[in-house]
Amino acid sequence: MADDSEDQEGGAAGGKKKLSGKRMVVFIIIPLLLLLLVGGGAAAYFLGVFGGKAEEAEVKPEPPKVTVFHDLPDILVNLNASGRQASYLKLKVALEHQEPLSTPKLNELMPRVIDNFQVYLRELRPDDLVGSAGLYRLKEELLIRVNQAVAPIKINDVLFKEMLIQ
Repeated sequence: MADDSEDQEGGAAGGKKKLSGKRMVVFIIIPLLLLLLVGGGAAAYFLGVFGGKAEEAEVKPEPPKVTVFHDLPDILVNLNASGRQASYLKLKVALEHQEPLSTPKLNELMPRVIDNFQVYLRELRPDDLVGSAGLYRLKEELLIRVNQAVAPIKINDVLFKEMLIQ
C-alpha cells in the first residue's frame, strides 16, 4: 500500500501522470476514429463512390445540330459619299441558323430584314468598309439587325458571299 500512496503523491507532486484506459479511449482513440471516418467519407465522395459519376455516364450526348444557310437576295445600295461621284455597294449575304423548321418563318420576315439592311447600308461611307476591321464591323451590325428583325429565331452568323464597292 505504501507503493500506491507514493505513486499518487509523486504523481500529484509533479511527476508524469499516466492516463487511465478510459481516458485514453475518450481523448485519443475516439477522435482518431472520427477523423478517419470523416476523411474516408470525403475521399469516397470525391472519388465518386456514391454514384455521382455513374449518373453522368448514363447521359447520352446530344446529336450534332444541323446548320442551315439561308440566302438573301442581292442587295444594291448607293453609299453616303461626299462629292459628285456616287459609290455603290453590291452585297450577297447568307444567314446561318440551326433551326431547319424556322425557314418558312424566316421567308415571311425577309422584307423586314432587307429593309433593316438597306437603311443601315445607305448610311455607310466608302471609308467605313475599308480593311478587315470595316468588314468585321459591318458583319456585326448586320447580325444585330437581323436578329432584331427575326426574333425569336436566332441567327448565328451573317456570311458574305460577294461584296463589291464601286
